[in-house]
Amino acid sequence: MTDKLTPQMRVIIATVLSFLFFALYDHFFIPKNTPLAETNTSKIEQNISSPSTALDVSSAVSSNDISQATVASGSEHEIIATIKAPDYEVKIDRLGRIAKFYLGESKYQDDHGDRIQLIDGSQGVLPLEIRFSDKKVNADAFVMSYTSDKPNVDVTENGSALVLTQHLADVTLTKTITFFPSGKYDLHVKLSNAKDYFISPGFRPNAAVDSYTFHGALIKKADSTIHTISDGDAKGDERFANARLIAAADKYYTTFFYELNSGLETVILPGKNSDPLLFAKGQDDFKLSGYIGPKEHRKLKTIEPELTDVVEYGFFTFIAKPLFSLLSYLHGIFGNWGWAIVAMTIIVRLVLYPLTYKGMVSMNKLKELAPKVKELQKKYGDDKQKLNMHMMELYKKHGANPMGGCLPILLQIPVFFAVYRVLQNAIELKGAEWILWVHDLAVMDPYFILPVLMGLTMFFHQKITPTTFNDPMQEKIMKFLPLIFTFFFVTFPAGLTLYWFTNNLASIVQQFYVNKLFAKKHKEEKAQ
Repeated sequence: MTDKLTPQMRVIIATVLSFLFFALYDHFFIPKNTPLAETNTSKIEQNISSPSTALDVSSAVSSNDISQATVASGSEHEIIATIKAPDYEVKIDRLGRIAKFYLGESKYQDDHGDRIQLIDGSQGVLPLEIRFSDKKVNADAFVMSYTSDKPNVDVTENGSALVLTQHLADVTLTKTITFFPSGKYDLHVKLSNAKDYFISPGFRPNAAVDSYTFHGALIKKADSTIHTISDGDAKGDERFANARLIAAADKYYTTFFYELNSGLETVILPGKNSDPLLFAKGQDDFKLSGYIGPKEHRKLKTIEPELTDVVEYGFFTFIAKPLFSLLSYLHGIFGNWGWAIVAMTIIVRLVLYPLTYKGMVSMNKLKELAPKVKELQKKYGDDKQKLNMHMMELYKKHGANPMGGCLPILLQIPVFFAVYRVLQNAIELKGAEWILWVHDLAVMDPYFILPVLMGLTMFFHQKITPTTFNDPMQEKIMKFLPLIFTFFFVTFPAGLTLYWFTNNLASIVQQFYVNKLFAKKHKEEKAQ
């Protein structure tokens, strides 16, 4: 061992810095998504390389051409039908599209107490928007208004249908949409004559856009693997045969199509700022199902368990999904998401106990050997080879492993990031109270109590943790980490800060236990 960083300190600092880099990069360097109003003129690129294919959605007119045609004929967002359900309200415009979608539940109100609007008429591509490959037919389709069989629909438990009809020069198009209370709808499109066309689930909702979570397009392919395209990453003509689910989503909300039997022939094209636009190729007699609303696991699972795949956890999904299942189960026991987070954190710590215990024991042993290591450094300081040889002999003699604390720390990193993703993406935490001052676990602690407690417990844990610092600079760096984390966690959701605070408390308890064992051991050795 030299006067440089020990292996344990390298890993600890690397772990902390990787977390800080991960979050800071998300916050400062990933561009935030543009507001809906700026997507009004998004244009589908026309450079698809295989013009012979039937999936030639790029031959449909661009949205600029569409906007010119609709402006010439009157407001394209004139509402022809309103659908009301207990938890949402839908408005259909004269072009047969879902122009507005409001959430009715009180917890989905915005900062001004108004209903959250997931779909807005200023978006470039709206749900149920149809574009024909034939430019002439397409131009006609964005001029001629649909008619509705009824102006108002009250959604019943078994579903309520709305029939929209559009008469074009070469074809009559009929959309039958059956709405259900859950936010699900069934769509049946019929054409009087065969025409190639594409239909979209719409551009992603823009109600919860941040720099920490995924927003863009998600495709569940025919082989059930998930493919994601983040906003800004749509490269061009991307095609997926027989896709089971095609979704556009922000942090908490989504609009998607699904067809779990034959699948959907899907095309992803870039809109403005290279944001992905989803289209499914239609047929003369075409059926599929869709959904607009929050990404609530329970609601999606009730509709169809496979739909829960729309919640995107990134690289650590394989760990995050079981963790959310555990969190949801604990919520069923406690009836409170805050206490469910506390219980989940304790359970995770218990599962990782053998690893964390091993790491703590290793740090204690290295602290015991620190004086002898310093003696070796003084004796063999100029001969690195002999120094390392004698240090290895010393470690072997006393059963200490200089890397013993590294592996446990490294193995915990995926678990932490999985928890981070779960708590960042769980819409279930929105509007969820914990105790006294915490009324919404999905937003920052308004009084900064949890971040301060987190920082204090992190500092206290440092104080009782054995260290082997040989350089004062190392010690200064580590002492500043609680302050850095406190400052950083001020803007984090209260649920995530609660997890970290509880995790610190568990670490303190475990460190006290390990320290007590070593103190007892020393006492016994002195007695002998």
